[in-house]
This record gives sequence, structure tokens and C-alpha cells, in this order.
Amino acid sequence: MTSDKFGRILGGDEAMLAEAYKRFEAQECDLDLISSDDTSGNGKEKTIARPVSVKGNGTFSNKSITTLEFLPAERGGWWFDRIDMPDSLPTRVSIRNVWTTGYLVSNIVLRSGDPHNYVRMVEHIIALKQGLNIDNVVVRMDSADPPLFNRGSMDLIESLDNAGRQELDRPVRYFTVKEKCAICNDNGGFLIFEPAKNGRRQIDLDCAVDFKTAIGKQRMRVTLTEEQFRRGALARTNTSAAKKFYCTTIGKIFADVRNLGYTKENILIAGKNRYINEPRLMHEGKSLEAIWHRAALDLFAAVNLIDLGRFTGKITSYKAGHSLDVQMVTQLYLNDLLVEI
Repeated sequence: MTSDKFGRILGGDEAMLAEAYKRFEAQECDLDLISSDDTSGNGKEKTIARPVSVKGNGTFSNKSITTLEFLPAERGGWWFDRIDMPDSLPTRVSIRNVWTTGYLVSNIVLRSGDPHNYVRMVEHIIALKQGLNIDNVVVRMDSADPPLFNRGSMDLIESLDNAGRQELDRPVRYFTVKEKCAICNDNGGFLIFEPAKNGRRQIDLDCAVDFKTAIGKQRMRVTLTEEQFRRGALARTNTSAAKKFYCTTIGKIFADVRNLGYTKENILIAGKNRYINEPRLMHEGKSLEAIWHRAALDLFAAVNLIDLGRFTGKITSYKAGHSLDVQMVTQLYLNDLLVEI
């Protein structure tokens, strides 16, 4: 289905998409950081110069300490290697290896080969690939459960900064969409991808969220350079006070949340009318932590599931999440909509 306004519609109802887009357009922009500069250049692929590791309490087993080790890699892309499963192959960060986006806890789970060879809650790790312009890395894990940090993704960024960078003898490849395309869900959430203009190699984002909690309506436009990515990487996952209460009571029945390591330090908790803990990334008296999280971490995780190279273009996101992100990238592949610049 093709629309004059939304381009090729890859999923969802056009009338619902049109109504949702009206609400999106009516929403005020809280912060505009769009830039016309193109600072990415046409350089060589990069990996890290030396191995580094970082430890923390597990996300799904908060009483255990889990370790991530980042290793330099010549082969293309990012790979997760479960060292506790020595007979299983590393799992490439790719839309082809997405198993699920969770149910009770929304997250990206990758799996390959053996059903037990999976890694979950890896979206904030995946986002680092294009956020820090590191094309090739192996991430060793001693379990399926990555650490959860109190400072968003800053512990990971500082660790990779300590590793330094090494250029490889291959040019960076950039991909964009061949034409404007959109996808919509039954809740009025949508994504619109548009081609990069004039060979531009930056990602421009126009993101909005609308929660029935203290987070409320937030919208931001940003050219997500490495500098802006680092700024937004301090943002934590957000949840409602009701869901946090559920996870610590009835949720203990379920294996996925029984030992969930959420605390008042490592996530943002929003009640109906106020935050339960201190929000971050304030702008003119309003916390924009939730929209920074959506833009810098969730959306960059989505585009890094494109395993061909770095993505470029414009993305509009309204009330979307991991599930719709994964559906969109899947449809880009199924419909052969990616083209190299």
C-alpha cells in the first residue's frame, strides 16, 4: 500500500496512521537539536584498540555480578559470544537473529543456533555501535544477562573510551531507504523512515512519546551525532510506578521478572502525577530523560539491527517501542528497501 503522505505503508491501517500523525504534529517540540552539518565523513571502519571489560549487577539476576568483555574484531559487525556456552557460535547483531522483544519486560533478545544461546536486554549495548561509530566488536558475556547500570550506558561508553580505537583497511558502508516508508500499530504508534538527502551520512530524528504518567508528552528533534548520543546515553529505562509495583509483587511468579534488578537508581520510575525518583536530563524545568532514552538508545539499537553497515536518513517515531522497531527493520529487509549510498 502506498500513500502520498507516508510513502509505502509496510504495516497497519492508513486511516489510523493519519489520525496518529495529526496528534504527533499537534505535539509541541520541547528541544530542537537538528543540524545541517555532516560530520561523519567517509572514513574507514573502526574497532577498539584493546580489550576492556565492565561488571555490574545482572539485569534479570540482580544478586549476581555479570561481566561484559569487549574485544577488537576484524570481521564485520558486532557479535555476542556466550563463554558459558563454549560449543555455541557467537550471535551476530542482526535483524535475522532477533528472537523476541519480550512480553512483561520490553527488550531486544537475540538468539542463534541452540535455543539456550540467547542474550537479552541488549538494546543499550547494541546502540553503542553507531552511537560511538565502532563498526566491529566481539562482546563476550558470562551469561545471557547483561549488567544494569545506575548511569544509563555511561559505564559502557567510558569502558570503550578506555579501549581506544583502531582503523581497519575497509571503508565504512552507509545505507538508507530507497523511498519513504511507514508502519503503524493498533495503539496509534508509528515509525516513518525517509531516505538520506544528497548523500548525507547523519541520522535526523523526530521523536515523541505520550505517557499517561508524569512523563507525559515529550518531543525532540535531534541530529544524532556522537556528541549528542553521548549526551543522551545518561538516560535510563523508564517504567510506571504501577508496573514497578507489579514486578515486585505478582510479577515474582514469572521467571522473567522474579529477580529483576530494577532499583530507584538504575531506572526512571514515573507515578501518575510525579516522578518517584529524581529524573535526569532537565531542559527548561522539564525532564526529557524518557525522550532521550527513546532517541539515543532505543532507536539506535533498532538501526544497528541493520547488519549491512551504518544507517543514515530521517526517522520519525511516535509512541513506538522495541516491537514496532523490529517490525519496521524486518519489513525493510523483506521488501528490499535498503540501498547503499
